[in-house]
Formats: sequence, structure tokens, C-alpha cells
Amino acid sequence: MKAINLNLPEIKNQQLRETAFTHRSFLNENKKNSQSNERLEFFGDAILSFVVSQYLYRKYPYYSEGKLTDLRTALVNRETLAKVARKLGLGLHLKMSRGEERSGGRNSDALLANTFEAFIAALFFDQGLDIVAGFLTTHLLPLAEEYGRGKNLKDFKSILQEKTQEKEKHSPLYRVLNQTGPDHAKTFEIGVYLNDRLLAKGVGPSKHKGELAAAKKALENYT
Repeated sequence: MKAINLNLPEIKNQQLRETAFTHRSFLNENKKNSQSNERLEFFGDAILSFVVSQYLYRKYPYYSEGKLTDLRTALVNRETLAKVARKLGLGLHLKMSRGEERSGGRNSDALLANTFEAFIAALFFDQGLDIVAGFLTTHLLPLAEEYGRGKNLKDFKSILQEKTQEKEKHSPLYRVLNQTGPDHAKTFEIGVYLNDRLLAKGVGPSKHKGELAAAKKALENYT
């Protein structure tokens, strides 16, 4: 596999490179490939959190712990990582099943974010932390300044939880009300409840996005 573009470091270890771009669905149709990128994803998540935390701690010496946490969350969440992965073209090199391909897996936020984390881990094992930090400094960390100017860095679920805790001393609960579609292209209807009271419903292509949609609707009516 060749470098994806001139801005993307080449991973020299072929096995690491192949594993980083192998989705677990691919293994069902290709038995000789024995490992997906899930273990690399797990490790890449930790490396990513460390590098981002170190960068923010040094760049913003007067930020409180809470604001640093919110900013880190904004930088390493699924949507942000997918945005950067999409810009780098990581999805074009993903190996996946035909069903996952048909369902739009190459452009899925979840798959792209996971692949980004797997790539970070592979790059770390191949070339070390300094190269990873340099890569992230170029492609991810510049978003810190943009996000730092935002009025609110938290997602809808976090905001709703803060409001319900403050007013009623309870956290909302999310329940799957319905799911439709084939396994590779499901739609989830999620309800958000407070003390068994339904606040709102939301729909999304994943449980996470359904929960965010439900929380957003709940915030529109919650006072």
C-alpha cells in the first residue's frame, strides 16, 4: 500500500500497515487475514489522548482543568477524528466486507474515527511518539484554537446531563426504543428519560448519534 498523500507518513512495517486498515468485517470474507484494526484502535486511543492532553496543557497554561477536558473531548471525539480522517483519505484504503462497503462504510464517522486511531497506533509502533506528535500537530491540533473560540465545547448529552443534575440531581438515561434495517445499515430510535419520564426521542444511524439527537431535542424543551 502506497502512502495515501504527501502529508501522510508512510508506515514501513507492512503488517502494521495492513492491520491498521483492516475492518473486522473483512475477516469474515478473507480467512487468511487474521487480525482487524481493533487492538490498534484501542492503543491509538490512549496515545491520542496523551498527545492531545500534553499539547493543550502546554499551549493553554491558564485554562482550568474543566476547560482543558472539554477542549480535549472536542478534539478526540468521533466527529472530529472522522473529519480529519476523511480529509486524509483514510477511508479509501480501508479493507471491509462487501456489505459494509454497500452500506457506506468508507464514509462512516465511526469507521473513519476508529481507523484514524488505529493508524496513530501503527505509526507509533513503527516510528515512535515524536513522529506521531508531529503528525497530530499538523493535522489535528490546529483545530484546538478554532474549538477554543467556541461558546460551548460540550456535546448535547453532556449539556443535558449538567442541566438535569443541577436542577433535579439526576442524570438522564437513554434507551433503544426501536431499530430497523439490516445489520450493516441499522437505524436506531433512542428515547432519553429522566426519572422514567420521556423527555424526547431521537433517530440516528448509530446508538451514539441517536442519543445525541434525543439529547438535542430534550434541550429544546427542558427548562
